[in-house]
Amino acid sequence: MTSDSTPSIPTGDAPRPQRRVRYSGKNPRRFSEKYKEHAADQYGADVAKVVASGKTPAGMHRPILVREILESLAPKPGSVMVDCTLGYGGHAREILGAIAPGGRLIGLDVDPIEQPKTLERLRSAGFGPDAFTAVRRNFAGLPQILAELGLDGVDGILADLGVSSMQLDDPARGFTFKEDGPLDLRLNPERSPSASEWLARVSRGDLETALRDHADEPHATVLADAIVAARQREPITRTARLAAVIRETLRTGKLASTRDLENICIRRVFQALRIAVNDEFGVLDGLLRNLPYCLKSGGRVAILSFHSGEDRRVKKAFQEGLRSGVYSEIAPELIRPDAEELRSNPRSSPAKLRWAVRA
Repeated sequence: MTSDSTPSIPTGDAPRPQRRVRYSGKNPRRFSEKYKEHAADQYGADVAKVVASGKTPAGMHRPILVREILESLAPKPGSVMVDCTLGYGGHAREILGAIAPGGRLIGLDVDPIEQPKTLERLRSAGFGPDAFTAVRRNFAGLPQILAELGLDGVDGILADLGVSSMQLDDPARGFTFKEDGPLDLRLNPERSPSASEWLARVSRGDLETALRDHADEPHATVLADAIVAARQREPITRTARLAAVIRETLRTGKLASTRDLENICIRRVFQALRIAVNDEFGVLDGLLRNLPYCLKSGGRVAILSFHSGEDRRVKKAFQEGLRSGVYSEIAPELIRPDAEELRSNPRSSPAKLRWAVRA
């Protein structure tokens, strides 16, 4: 072999090539294996293929009803607005673009894991402290937050009540049963209780009520009995264990004819626990009570919900506000994703948007 064909040997200072994550099969399936999706800046073309296929890349979130939300809020240059649920920052970025120059957006989020990433993402996009303020607080305390920032009202408020894909897909957060993980389900993992802690001490009656009221679960009674019996044998601390208890109960009682129907039931149970653990309905009720006092006259609010219980609360609050004269106008009908958005982003299917204008 000549010297020209001799392979070069890396020196100690040269960077070692990074091997891709090993996984079985042709394509990665587990969240941790999707290394290209986690590095979207490096593998942009690959991520674009995932999006084009109608899927959400791992570690990312695709904002829903963006055009409709902007139409509902009608942001203008110089407006001061609030994004109550910052998430991945997709809606925030569009609002920031619409209120420039001179506008200001306050972004709220309780997630200590995702909020710093989104702040860095928006800063990297050119939105400095004068344009964007991040606050790690719950939106139920919006009046106090605005007072602390020296604001007596804002021009627009957005609340996207959905859970972000980054949270749903990461098994370490405990929102999914597709991969085993700790049964957590907290939007803010620094605040107790976790779902496993809540499930360990909730009464059978309160569990049944949560399954029925938070998820419209038709088998709430049977499932509550089964879960309580299972936790007496062994604490339910993992997502796979809870999913297995539900599957066994459905199969024993012949309550679901297919695995897909079993999965739908499991999702409902996880949803019910998540709403209970994070007191999502209580927090929403607090926001709806405070909204009129946080908006300037003519200010607009848009709320994106994903659950019938949430939407009923929003609809009732807006209707009562219109009758009492607090709001001068509300959405005449529910706004839903169109066929194109449903095709490109199936996770948008349960989305429901309503808006109101402060008198």
